[in-house]
Amino acid sequence: MTSLNAGALAPRSVSQEHAAEIEAKVAYMTLCFPHLRAAVVVASTACVIHGAAAEERTIKIDIERARIVKLPEGAQTLIIGNPLIADVTMLKANQLMVITGKSFGSTNLIVLDKDGAQVGESVVTVTPAENKVVVQRGLHRESLSCQPHCAPAVDLADDMQYMSNVIGAAKAYEAATSGRK
Repeated sequence: MTSLNAGALAPRSVSQEHAAEIEAKVAYMTLCFPHLRAAVVVASTACVIHGAAAEERTIKIDIERARIVKLPEGAQTLIIGNPLIADVTMLKANQLMVITGKSFGSTNLIVLDKDGAQVGESVVTVTPAENKVVVQRGLHRESLSCQPHCAPAVDLADDMQYMSNVIGAAKAYEAATSGRK
């Protein structure tokens, strides 16, 4: 598991600091351009809200990896848009959640409080692991996990026969090392 990322799940509303910054920028712009007051208010608000929060609102995770993320205060319910891409588990005792990457792609994560009000939202993006090597032989694809030495690994896009062989070998190894037949 990777380490805690406290700022990954962005709160739904703008903080008082950001609100004061927006007000100061709007006041300055309306002094300089009084005839564009409405446009300045909308544009500056959108830039500060989306520019500052957009990076914080994305949670990136490698496929087949888990990550711990801090939840906003009062979080009671987690909703994942596409459970085929990522899985979430809430650890209620300490306001943390575990996100596991299941397949490639992006989905959204919504956090609700006990009254059903939204207290956070993020985009969860699952990417391929960086330590994998892909061997393409015509239409057949094989993946290798290389850290530091390469060994067969299973990936979603691999050839079915290759996947069966690798999974079979892993099961046989587990049975042999655990004393089961």
